[in-house]
Amino acid sequence: MTEHVLLGDEAVALGAIHAGISAAFAYPGTPSTEIVETLRALHEQHAGPPATWAVNEKTAFEQALGVSFAGRRALVAMKHVGLNVAADAFMNAALVAPHGGLVLAVADDPGMHSSQNEQDSRYYAHFARIPCFEPADQQQAYDMTREAFDLSERLRVPVMLRLVTRLAHARSVVQAGEPRAENPMQRPPRRSSWILLPGNARAGWHELLGKQAAMAALSEASPWNTLTPGDADSRLGVITTGIARNYFLEAATDLPLRPWHLHLGLQPAPRGLVGELTRHVDRLLVLEDGYPFVEERLRGLLPQSVVVQGRQSGELPEDGELGPDRVRAALGLTPRPHPTLEGLKLPARPPQLCAGCPHRDSYDALHAALAGYPDAVVTADIGCYTLGAMPPYSAIESCVCMGASIGMARGAALAGQHPAVAVIGDSTFLHSGITSLIDVIAEQADITLLILDNQAVAMTGGQQTALPSARLVELVRGLGIDPAHLHVLPASRRHVDEDAAVIRAELEHHGPSVIILQRECIEAARDRKRAAHAPASNASPAPAAAKGVTP
Repeated sequence: MTEHVLLGDEAVALGAIHAGISAAFAYPGTPSTEIVETLRALHEQHAGPPATWAVNEKTAFEQALGVSFAGRRALVAMKHVGLNVAADAFMNAALVAPHGGLVLAVADDPGMHSSQNEQDSRYYAHFARIPCFEPADQQQAYDMTREAFDLSERLRVPVMLRLVTRLAHARSVVQAGEPRAENPMQRPPRRSSWILLPGNARAGWHELLGKQAAMAALSEASPWNTLTPGDADSRLGVITTGIARNYFLEAATDLPLRPWHLHLGLQPAPRGLVGELTRHVDRLLVLEDGYPFVEERLRGLLPQSVVVQGRQSGELPEDGELGPDRVRAALGLTPRPHPTLEGLKLPARPPQLCAGCPHRDSYDALHAALAGYPDAVVTADIGCYTLGAMPPYSAIESCVCMGASIGMARGAALAGQHPAVAVIGDSTFLHSGITSLIDVIAEQADITLLILDNQAVAMTGGQQTALPSARLVELVRGLGIDPAHLHVLPASRRHVDEDAAVIRAELEHHGPSVIILQRECIEAARDRKRAAHAPASNASPAPAAAKGVTP
């Protein structure tokens, strides 16, 4: 056994290496990014398997499927909204009976610290009829990752590992075990199971349904699902999932009577343990960080004498992170002592574009070009440039999901809006914007697309984009845009007026036009220059999050 101080994300990465993975894939997205950042750093140190940034979450999952098809183990990581993108491959993966361990580590973001919704990935695991682990701490993140690969191969299904922001980005001591060797390469024992023609898919669905009893039995016997008796006079039962266990145990020491406590670390929930719990209690409080996933499944199933409480019933707020103070309030405890500063109002500090960011100059040019167009609409996307919604720019009017800007601009143009401008980053364009641009070109839609090419996936830490700038231009040209309406401009303070003139001319053009504004992200440029001047032995330093992690 060796000890490490690890983020939850790092614990997953180390657990995957020690489980004998042959490869890992991801698209960066907070709070999951550090999983593959850690694996990539270790691979560069020749201490771990290859780990690859994919162009989006769907392609990442499909590549992991390919590793599993070869009989080897693969990890795929993403944030919760990324699972929407990967859903097609993810849902069907449960029908192909993977024989190489396939684990999806998905990080949810209750409270929306860096996301556009609070979506709870446990619903996807339930939808796909697969097991879902929920670690309560970093040690469990490591241990559950290792077990998830074993369970995947035992049941021949993908397995989900669900993290939340507080666990992914907090550190704790982790005891690591002995690494396991990689699987030998082995073709599927029944190759037709991977060909989801209707006849094969029906057989796969029937097999998956037949595995549900085994999953339920494993959940009943799992050490991750534990029932702890309460005091003899206590009629309160508490069910916790994942990190909610820590909040409850901290608060429980202040309760006059110790409640009965069922902790769920593995879904599907064990019905036998739930039934045993309800035989001893009149009231059941469900604590879970995310949606009321467990709570709503209990409603209507338990005896009417047992009152179920949680987010749905109002004992806990329906939105936001769970947190210790919310748990104390739900348990009827007074708030924890904390200092108060009367009369002191701190100013809001919204995120801002970095000083020297090329997007600042791009938005200045766009503002100048739009002067005199009071009815202009500017749709945008997810990335650093989304901060253009903030003053002093107030330059964009939408941010919905990856790639939506182009489709929304086309729809607005069809509805009569002119000019209709879409703003998207280079990485987001490659992720989900290409197909919408094909629609725009095919229909000769009257929109102007600005691709803000800062040559990095900047918002998640400056990861390298899938294609360099020159090939991005070639790609757009290859989609069929009229070369007369494809422009590559420098995004710089010195060229704001010239850039604005080009943008304004294209606003007057009634048809599709694409303007690529190029300048490297200032933070990525600094990192690149530091690496270039570092000693040879440190030419490829591990990121801060990966330091101290050894396989």
